[in-house]
Order: sequence, then structure tokens, then C-alpha cells
Amino acid sequence: MLNSLKKTDSAVAQLLRSLPDLGTMAKEGDLVTGTLLRRTPRAVYFDLGKFGTGVVYGTELVNAREALKNLKEGDPITAKVVEAENENGYVELSLAEAGKQKSWQAVKELYEKGEELKVKIIGANAGGLMAEIENLRAFMPVSQLSNEHYPRVDDGDKNKILEELKKFIGQELTVKILDFNLRNDKLILSEKEITSANVKEKLAKYAPEQIVDGIISGVADFGAFLKFADDPEIEGLIHISELDHKLIENPKDIIKVNDQVKAKILEIKDGRVTLSLKALKEDPWQKVEERYKAGADIQGKVLRFNPFGAFVSLDPEIQGLIHVSEFGGIEEMKAKIREGETYTFHIDSVKPQEKRIVLKLKK
Repeated sequence: MLNSLKKTDSAVAQLLRSLPDLGTMAKEGDLVTGTLLRRTPRAVYFDLGKFGTGVVYGTELVNAREALKNLKEGDPITAKVVEAENENGYVELSLAEAGKQKSWQAVKELYEKGEELKVKIIGANAGGLMAEIENLRAFMPVSQLSNEHYPRVDDGDKNKILEELKKFIGQELTVKILDFNLRNDKLILSEKEITSANVKEKLAKYAPEQIVDGIISGVADFGAFLKFADDPEIEGLIHISELDHKLIENPKDIIKVNDQVKAKILEIKDGRVTLSLKALKEDPWQKVEERYKAGADIQGKVLRFNPFGAFVSLDPEIQGLIHVSEFGGIEEMKAKIREGETYTFHIDSVKPQEKRIVLKLKK
């Protein structure tokens, strides 16, 4: 009887040793390694060691067709756990998801190390450029392009922007991973992050109020871009309001690409430089009251209409404004005065600090 019990205990112990350790049971989402055990038409089985036996079947078997194509018995694999234990006691696996997860892990490491990498541009839309990293689709918004590659489109036309971006397809660009999200399959790249770091270092020798020589590298409806003559990698923005003391509707009336100019640094912040041309020009509004007096009549040429009135040129540097309320409405105003025509105006008020001369039409 005693011998019989000992034999039973030994058999139970042997059975328990053959079972997977429940304390180390694989969890859903884990990456596990194993070797190919056997194939059947509807399933492929793997030895996962302490985790037991894994199986790939159904849709996952179809998705893993390429990965399994040249795999032989005993060959190692890495798979993702889809279900820790199915109704048959197997660990359900996904080879396709494992490959994707390994790719995201590689992306995570690149991001955490802040490494620069070269990517080949494979597509473009009006919002930016497409590339691939570790077989994952990545996107680089227009705003993350370097100053050198940023599309200079005057009117912001999306079709024109797209045409400029298409020129990068097939090219290699050096980028950093700006952000990623595995759940949303989002992988965002930045070229500007790399150039910004270099620019910040170079900007250390510059300071506000300093005057620099530069070349106009682009003109847009909001202002102009200027590359420093001493270091073309540094590019600053001259806002339309800083181009000249007079009111400007189109920056191209003041400046053109490749113009060589001097500009004053207004601000350096977060690697961005704000510049001014008008700061180096004499301000005609400082002496405007010597030339124009409230209550006087003067000849002026209507420059252009806008929703709140019309700008009137009094001389090459000074413009006045006649408000639409003087006429009752826009259509009534356009019926009485025309762009390009000269009329006699009455100066209602002169406000040098606001850079404004308010006019009325002389009746």
C-alpha cells in the first residue's frame, strides 16, 4: 500500500513538472520566442518553453503566410501573444503583430535616444511628406521641415504647396522622431528639430538690437524671410508690419527675393529670430504734424479699398484713411471715389503715435 502511494505521488510530481509554470504564464500582448514544432493545413504549432505550446491559425495563419514560408521545424520565431490560453490550452499567437510590435519597439528606442536618421520620402500631400521607418508609415508635417526645405508659396495655395513638396519624393532627408503613438499608428518626424539645435547654438553670438547683413530668401503675404549673410543656416522673419513705416498690403511692393539688406534683430526666442527693416529707417510719422494739420485741406490719391474704408496716399511715405461710415456703405463709397483717382480731402485728425491721419472727402 505504501509503495503504491509513493508511485502515485511520483507520477503526480512528474505531471506537475511537465506543466507550464503558471507564475510565468504569458500575458496578452507579450512578445515570446519559440521554435517551430509542426505544421498542419489549418494550424502551425510552436514550442514556447516555459509558456507551453503556441499556435497560429485562422486569420493569423493567413497574415503570417510570408513569415512562415521558409520556416523549418526547429527554427526560432518571435510572436505576439493574442490569447494567453485558449479553450484547447494553447497560447494563441500572431506573427504579423509581433513584427509590427518589434518595429514600434525600435521606433521607441530611436525616439528615446534622440537619434538622427535618414529616411527616403515616398509620398506627399498638401500637409507634408510621407516616409517609412522600420516598415511603419511616418509623416512629416510641413511645419517640421527645415527653413531650407520649407515651401515658399506667396498666397498659401495648397496646390502650389503640394507641387513644391512633390519635389522631395525619392530624396533622402535627415530627421528625428518627434512623436509616436502605437495605438493610433501615429509616427511624426521632424527635420526642423535637427536644424533648430544647430541654429540655437549659432544664435548664441547674436543679441537683440544687433544689426545684421542678410539676403531675402522668401517673400510671403505675412512678411519676408532673411538669411544671415555670415551664416545662411540662420534664417529670420521680418513681419509685414516691420518692413516699412507705411501701411503695406503686399510685401513684394517693398522687398524681393535675393535683395541684400541690413536688418535689426528684435527678438531671439526658441531658436527663432524676429527682424525689422523699418527700425533702420527714419520714421516719417515723427514729424508728420509739421506737414499735416487737422482742419486743413489736401490732395490725395486713393490707393485701395478695404471693408472699413479706403487708404489715401498723401505723399510717398504717409497714408491717410477715410472711413466707410463717411459714405454710408461700401457701395456708396465706391460710387463717389475710385482707386487711382486724386481728390481733395479734409484732414479730420492727425495721430502720430497711432500712425493715423483720418480724412473726410471735401464737398
